[in-house]
This record gives sequence, C-alpha cells and structure tokens, in this order.
Amino acid sequence: MKVDELRILEADELGMRLRTARRELYELRFKHAVGQLENSSQISKVRHDIARIMTVLRERDFGFGPTAEPEPLGAVAVAEPEAKAEEEPAEEPAEVEDEPKPKRGRGRKKEAE
Repeated sequence: MKVDELRILEADELGMRLRTARRELYELRFKHAVGQLENSSQISKVRHDIARIMTVLRERDFGFGPTAEPEPLGAVAVAEPEAKAEEEPAEEPAEVEDEPKPKRGRGRKKEAE
C-alpha cells in the first residue's frame, strides 16, 4: 500500500482500511504468540501501513495534502520596525533584601517546665 494510493481515497474508505489493518495486526500478534506465524516481518509491514493511513488522516485534519498546481509566490511585503524616538530605560525590579529562610528541620520537643 502506497501513500499516493491512500491520498486519493475518501475518509470513510481510509477508516475502513485502518480498521482492517488493525484487525490484521491483532491476528498476526496472536499467531506470533501462539507460534503459528512463519513470517514475522508481516507485523512490521502492517504497522507501517497503519502509520501511513493515520498520517494521511492527520494531514487532512491539518489541511495538508498534495495540491494540483503550486501557487506562485508573489512579492512579499516586509514590515520595517518603527524607529523609537525616545529610548525608555528598562524598569528595574525593586530590590528585595534576601532574608535567610528558616531551616525546616525536625522540631525539638519542648521540655515541660
């Protein structure tokens, strides 16, 4: 299964193929666990197919995808930064004297007087 083949399919067809591929992966894993699977590379092939299908679905969610004709790039306007007439000094944070924090240790039991 190639990505180009998947991109021309409708969303419901992709959903059906995704379910079919997941079911096939389930069956292959089961056969592998039981010891009936002769070609274990089938598992990775099906996993790649699932990834391809999911990639095409996500591309459609984000609006990506192949376009028939690439749009020509026109002139790009570049905004120039405004010149600052007055440079304002950056506000300095007020200095706070660092007081040592009390240590958190085991509290000593006070002796009864």
